[in-house]
Amino acid sequence: MAGCRSWFFFLAVSAVSAWGASAHPEALQVGKLFTYELDREIFLKDFEPMSKLFSQWYDDPMVFKCNRQNFPDLPGWLRFTQRTPSDNGFLYGTPTTAESIVIEVHAINKRSYAAIRHTIILEIKDASVLPYQAEFFLPLREIEKVLPSTVQNDIKEDLQKLWNTTVLEFVNITNALDRGGRVPLPVPGHFEGVYVKVGSDQYFSSCLQRSLTAEYQKLCKPGAKVKTPGDCNFCSISSNCVSWCKIELFDLTLQTPPPPAPTVGSGILESGFDFSPPESPESRDFLPDYIVTVIVPLILAVILCLLLAFIMFCRREGVAKRNAKTNQIQLYHHHTIHDNTEELRNMAGQRGASPPLSTLPMFNSRTGERPPLLQSDSPSIPLIMAQHDPFCDTLPRK
Repeated sequence: MAGCRSWFFFLAVSAVSAWGASAHPEALQVGKLFTYELDREIFLKDFEPMSKLFSQWYDDPMVFKCNRQNFPDLPGWLRFTQRTPSDNGFLYGTPTTAESIVIEVHAINKRSYAAIRHTIILEIKDASVLPYQAEFFLPLREIEKVLPSTVQNDIKEDLQKLWNTTVLEFVNITNALDRGGRVPLPVPGHFEGVYVKVGSDQYFSSCLQRSLTAEYQKLCKPGAKVKTPGDCNFCSISSNCVSWCKIELFDLTLQTPPPPAPTVGSGILESGFDFSPPESPESRDFLPDYIVTVIVPLILAVILCLLLAFIMFCRREGVAKRNAKTNQIQLYHHHTIHDNTEELRNMAGQRGASPPLSTLPMFNSRTGERPPLLQSDSPSIPLIMAQHDPFCDTLPRK
C-alpha cells in the first residue's frame, strides 16, 4: 500500500511539472515549526516583463491564494498570512502527521491582473517529540515580522540564554488574534502580539521555574506591570522581551499516554444467543406539566378579568350621585359649555341660520333679552363702548 502511495505521489509531481508549474520540494518534521516565504520578486520574474515595452521595471502589488492540491483550502495545521499586497506572504505551521502533500500558490498581479501558479511539495516525516516545551508571549511583535528566518534566529538566541541551553527548536508560532486577542489601534506603538512555543531535551532553567512560583504569580494581576528579574532578562532587542506573566511550561514526560484504540470487530454477532433489544422507558405522566403550564395561568387570567370588571362596573358613582356632589355654579357652567357646543355644531350643518344668541352683544342667557342696537352711520363706532356709556361721544376725532 505504501508503494502505491509513493508511485501516485510521484505521478502527481510529474504531472504538475508537465503542466508548466514549478515544484519546490520541502522537508518537514512532525512537531516542528515550518515557515516558507513567498518572495514577490521571484514571482514578478515569471510575469510578462513590462520592460520589453517601456524599458521600465514596475514593483507591482501582488496577492497570493494558497490551497492544497485538489482541495479548496489549506490543511488544518498550515496557515497563510500577508499584510498588504506590497509585502511578501508566509506559509507557516506545525505538521501533525507524516504525509506528502502538494500546495498550490496562485499569484495575482494587481496592476495587470495576470496570474501564475507555483506548487510546493511538502515531505513530512516523523520525528521525536521534544519532552520539555515552553510558550512565551511577545507583546511587541507581529506575526509577519517574526516569520523571517533572521528574526527567528534573534528570538532563538535570547530564549537560549533564558533557558540556559543551545539545544532549542521552534515548535509553533501563533498570532495573538488567533488566540482571542484584541485588534490593536492603527497607531505607532500598538502591536498584535505573538505566541512563540519552543522545545528542548533539557529541563527548564531556574528562571523559567521561578515564573511559576506562587509568590511571583500573586504579582501577575490584570493590568499590573511585572518586571522581569534582573538575572533573567536576556532580551537583546526590546521587541523580543517576553511577558513574564504569560509563560507556560509543558513537561510531556509527566503526561499519561493516550488509551489504546479499541479493536474493530467484524460487525457480526456471534452465534449461540439471541439479541434482546433494550426495554422501552417508563411512561411519563404529563398531567403536572399541563397543570403548571396551562391551568394555573388560565386561572390567574380569569381572576384578573373578574377584578378588573369589579373595578370598572361596581365601583362607579353614577351621574346622579356625581351631580349631587358638584357645585351648582360649576355644573351650570358645564351645561352652558355643552349647550353652546351643540349650537355651534347645528350652525356648522346649516350655514344659512341666524347667528347664535351667545354671540350677540349684551345677551342675557337666562331671559334671552337683548338691548336695541345703536343706530349710527359710521361703521367704525365701537359697539361695546356705546352700550356701556350711551352719552359718550363715540365719533372718531381727527
